Formats: sequence, structure tokens, C-alpha cells
Amino acid sequence: MDVKSAFLNGFLEEEVYIEQPLGYEVKGQEEKVLKLKKALYGNNPSMFEEFKKDMSNEFEMTDMGLMAYYLGIEVKQGDKGIFITQEGYAKEVLNKFKMDDANPVSTPMECGSKLSKHENGEIVDPTLYKSLVGSLRYLTCTRPDILYAVGVVSRYMEAPTTTHFKAAKRILRYIKGTTNFGLHYYSSNNYEIVGYSDSDWSGDLDDRKSTTGFVFFMGDTAFTWMSKKQPIVTLSTCEAEYVAATSCICHAVWLRNLLKELKMPQNDPMEICVDNKSALALAKNPVFHERSKHIDTRYHFIRECIERKEVKLKYVMSQDQAADIFPKPLKLETFVKLRSMLGVTNQV
Repeated sequence: MDVKSAFLNGFLEEEVYIEQPLGYEVKGQEEKVLKLKKALYGNNPSMFEEFKKDMSNEFEMTDMGLMAYYLGIEVKQGDKGIFITQEGYAKEVLNKFKMDDANPVSTPMECGSKLSKHENGEIVDPTLYKSLVGSLRYLTCTRPDILYAVGVVSRYMEAPTTTHFKAAKRILRYIKGTTNFGLHYYSSNNYEIVGYSDSDWSGDLDDRKSTTGFVFFMGDTAFTWMSKKQPIVTLSTCEAEYVAATSCICHAVWLRNLLKELKMPQNDPMEICVDNKSALALAKNPVFHERSKHIDTRYHFIRECIERKEVKLKYVMSQDQAADIFPKPLKLETFVKLRSMLGVTNQV
């Protein structure tokens, strides 16, 4: 019986007990378990309507149905399109962690910064740290520019030190200077989707795994993105880029199917932009040779998609690689340029 996800599904008819979550243990009673009183999602419509009413009293936002009342998303309509932001929520987070008067910084993570589980410094309160990181996670819904930095600090939930906490607070200092930033979606008849894929080889100091980053555009603004540590240790930059491109293409296939259901089919192959020529050659070459025989078979899915003309790979220069903002921290000039390419800006 899958009791770990019992709290997600409807009302509970049986008694369910769970272990005390890490960081939330009751001191002196760590050996005890918790009795689950109610599920997270019920099937009573009046409960959600009451929740919407309470949220409406706290936030000014356009009613977009169910989603508008989550995550503090604000939608502002203009003559040229819509602007999506979480400005109100960002200010609440700054206030919650007493960062209202903090000095702003220009980037969410210092260029060249590397964190480890074995950082020097005192252990900080895990509950406070988790609350901070969780609050930042919600902001990534409209702020892809902080996704990588938030992903990095999320790796140290178990035993955060003052170094990790300082890195998380730096993201807040960046938010302090960009609270009114969001995503502009302009009116357009261009429904062609273009994806960008990138990686940072062996970037994690603890397990030497690489980070995958990808983003998809419809028109001039990003609408879906990801920054995630790869599940395997790769042996070269080429392999890391190849694994990242495969993840990007899996998402592209899903998008093609979704758009087909929405009566917006992509008739031509989706273009995926990669800045590594070796990875491109490996993807297009069906010959099984020394360079790729160690790569897990599932990552060669990319070749089938190319043959079926679902996607096509294109080489782009590193300075034009929009996904470069997701696998690693960047210099200020590069960061600002790529942030603008994503469509993240203040309302004008």
C-alpha cells in the first residue's frame, strides 16, 4: 500500500501514520509517529471556494480560474499582450525573511561559485532553510532567471550550513532589486516552437554529476524551462551535452503531442539548438563506435526522433545559447543578456 502519498488523495477513511519529517521532529519525542488528520486535497468544492475567497482578500489578481489563486501569480493585460509576475508574493517573501532592507545584487549567484555538502560553517536551522528554499521555489514559476541558483541551494536541505544559507539569502537580495520583474507574452501568430539545450559538465563538487538546462520558446518569450542535475556521471563534455539534449528532446516530443491535442500541431520538426558540435555529430551518426558505446541505450532515443523528423538539431554559438543561464552561474553581462532573451523584464 502506498501510504506515502495518501495525504494527496481525497478524504482519509482509514487511520494513516507517518514518520516525523526531517527537520520537523518534536524534540524529546523523535521515536513517535504522526497521525494524519486530513488529506491535502479534498473533493468538496465549497472548501476551494472558501480558499479562493480568503486569498482574494489578501491579493489583488485577475481570476484565471484555479491556477490564479496559487503561487501569488498576477496577470496584467495590455494592448500588446500580457505580463505575468509574482511581485506581491516576492515582497511577502522578503518581508518574511526580514530582507526588506537588504542591499540588492545584480545576479542570483556569484560567477564561479561552487557549493558542497561539506562547506565550513555552523549548521543552521533546517526548518528555516527549507522554508526559505521552498518560498524561492514558488518564484521560479515566473522567474526562470533564478531557477539554477534555487536548484543549487535545494541540494543542501538535510544539513545546511551558514555558507548555504548565505547563498540562499543572496537570491533574496537579487529578488529585492527585481521584485517587479516577470514574463512578457506578446500577441503573435507565430506558434513555432524552438528549444535550447545546454549543460555544465561535472559541475557538482560532491558527486561530479553535470547539470542539464533547457528552455522552449513560442515566439519571443520562454514558456517552459528546466534546470536539473543529471542522473548519471558523464565522462566528457560531449556526453554531458548529449544527455542534456536527450532530456530536451523528450520534452519536445511531449510538447508536440500536447499541441496536437490543442489543435496547434507542429508540422515541421522542432528545432533544438545545441552549442557543442561533438554532441551534434554523435546524435546524427547512427554508427555505434568507441566514443558512444559506454552511453546508456536510452540516451540514443535522440537518434530515433531525428529519423522520424520530430526534431532537428541546430548548432548555435555559445553566446547565443539561451539555455546557458540554467546549468551554471554567469558573469553579469552574460546573465543580463540571457535574462532578456528569456523575456524576463520589468513591466514597461
